[in-house]
Amino acid sequence: MAPIVSSAIISHRRSFRLSRRMNLISGTIVIGFLAAVALLSLFWTPLPPAKMQIIHKLQPPLAFGLLGTDQFGRDVLSMLMAGCWNSLSIAISAVAIGGMLGSVAGISAAAIRGPYEALLMRACDVVFALPPILSAMILGAFLGSGRFTAITAIAVFMVPVFARVTLATSLQAWSRDYVLAAQALGNSRFGISVRHVLPNILSQIIVHAAIQLGLAILTEAGLSFLGLGMAPPAPTWGRMLADAQTFLSLAPWLAILPGLAIALTVFGFNMLGDGLRDLLDPRESSR
Repeated sequence: MAPIVSSAIISHRRSFRLSRRMNLISGTIVIGFLAAVALLSLFWTPLPPAKMQIIHKLQPPLAFGLLGTDQFGRDVLSMLMAGCWNSLSIAISAVAIGGMLGSVAGISAAAIRGPYEALLMRACDVVFALPPILSAMILGAFLGSGRFTAITAIAVFMVPVFARVTLATSLQAWSRDYVLAAQALGNSRFGISVRHVLPNILSQIIVHAAIQLGLAILTEAGLSFLGLGMAPPAPTWGRMLADAQTFLSLAPWLAILPGLAIALTVFGFNMLGDGLRDLLDPRESSR
């Protein structure tokens, strides 16, 4: 009986490890494919994304072009490819900026503590009270819609997210023996943060960034849907959804295709984040 139980446990562990690897593999494949499409759109698309051919408007997939045309006769596949670059570039830029600023703030707060930590947490609460859509509307009133407004609105919301994560993980690192030993040797708190704390929490920051990219894609799509993203005629998935509202009965593919693109991207980043967490977090691996 015991050999049967042990073999069942081993089989369960193997299947569990395989499922964790599949998260990373599937996420890498999806995001790699989207990144390749985005880069390809900079050099080639079947037709210019902004080219209008009214005579061919609202053509279904395969009737004119692989994925049909919109109400202005623009090629949907070309718009999806160009929108992939616009959406990914905005989301990645915003997460990179917000993650960098938030991580620096969180690590600094863990090193300094005291009033600076309390002030940072209250500032995070204020930013969380204003969702990125509302922040973009406020910025749009002063700056106008565009790439810079979308990146700024998403990045501002990402700063407190990363600040809280890095603060919590940094405080755990400061209680470790190797950090206490570095303090006993007389190293400065800044030096300890750079040499000992940051390398040990970097994997968690990377995992969190991968997960937040999915949220950034959704936020960018929402901003574009409201007209606060990139200005026309630059295509984005969110604006394609907004433009398709009045043609749902005549041309449902105009809403289905960009919706699937957004869902696939969010799925890819979530799978990539889960896979990286299982790979880089030793606590998950031990479990």
